[in-house]
Amino acid sequence: MTAASTEGAQPPTGVARGSDRPLFQPLTVRNVTLRNRVVMAPMTRSFAPDGVIKEGVADYYRRRAENDVGLIVTEGVGVDHPAAIGKGSMGEDDMPHLVGEESLRRWKHVVDEVHGAGGLIFPQLWHQGVMREHRTGIYADVDSVRPSGTWGPNDRMNTALPDYLERVLPVTEPMSENEILDVIAAYARSAAAARDIGFDGIAIHGAHGYLPDAFFWHETNMRSDRWGGKSLGERARFGTELVRAVREAAGDLPIMFRFSQWKQQDYEGRLAETPAELEELLGPLADAGVDIFDASTRYYHHAAFEGSELTLAGWARRITGKPTMAVGGIGLNKELKNSFAGSVEVNDNIADVEARIAAGEFDLAGVGRSLLADPQWVHKVREGEPFEPFSPAAIAKLY
Repeated sequence: MTAASTEGAQPPTGVARGSDRPLFQPLTVRNVTLRNRVVMAPMTRSFAPDGVIKEGVADYYRRRAENDVGLIVTEGVGVDHPAAIGKGSMGEDDMPHLVGEESLRRWKHVVDEVHGAGGLIFPQLWHQGVMREHRTGIYADVDSVRPSGTWGPNDRMNTALPDYLERVLPVTEPMSENEILDVIAAYARSAAAARDIGFDGIAIHGAHGYLPDAFFWHETNMRSDRWGGKSLGERARFGTELVRAVREAAGDLPIMFRFSQWKQQDYEGRLAETPAELEELLGPLADAGVDIFDASTRYYHHAAFEGSELTLAGWARRITGKPTMAVGGIGLNKELKNSFAGSVEVNDNIADVEARIAAGEFDLAGVGRSLLADPQWVHKVREGEPFEPFSPAAIAKLY
């Protein structure tokens, strides 16, 4: 396939051309060196009927690698646990697992194609937790697992479809100690499998209301045992134990951890109200083995806390000293939720991203929708050429 016509598209202004710029400098994390600071952010594409990715997925990722993306993070990949993935809050289905001989064979083909194009690739290990609709997906005989049995509040701005909410709101049993340990072990098995087939690192989805985030958030974790508590630091235990298990299984591979303030249950939700509270979460995760923090925000440039202009990615870097990635509307004028209403246009914010990288606020730029619309986005930004703005039609195509 070829990319859509660039007729009418405009290049960003005020950005120098060439590779001698902050966005195009290499970055080494553990034993892996990224050729530049652009990361293809993880994006669910529903490419996997019966949990096994389609053959064309290797071409999809290779096309971004051969067009100079510094690092590819895959769509969420279900860990080796029967309740890991199923139908989600927006009705999405056909999501991939990292389990089974055929699944691993196809993922190895993806890895080989990306490496052949000079790229690097991490799988994003994923457990939907409370967001999975009960008894859906390829393990339709099992219920979802929840820290405290609750899906979360249903009176906030959220992404959920009404019929989905009706089915998931009834409270279930909280996870038992054995269920929690089983899930942690599933992450470790999946990390080992990813290492064995040649992935360059491991990404963990710990944001947006999914299972690790459901343990972090006080609205979905009301436990009084060692997996809960009143403070964010106490509720961080599940995430830290998960990271320790992944670190042991993955060896020296870099680990990236995605976290967020906002939830699918509450777009205005917050884990931390102050930098000190954020440190209660990120400090233990860094100590457990996280190498890169992926600060998922709706707008990458918004200040995280009152009294400071520093972004969430900036605070993560300041708190942990680890490389961080900013994500949320880079190159576009709308965040994800609003990009399905009306047109989405190229936004002149690349110079701002580069200035923040040069100043040491964050290290990596997570780019999602722009790379869906235009596989050559990195090359075009570097050369000052027009690139395609995102459109909802773009998510239905494999460019």
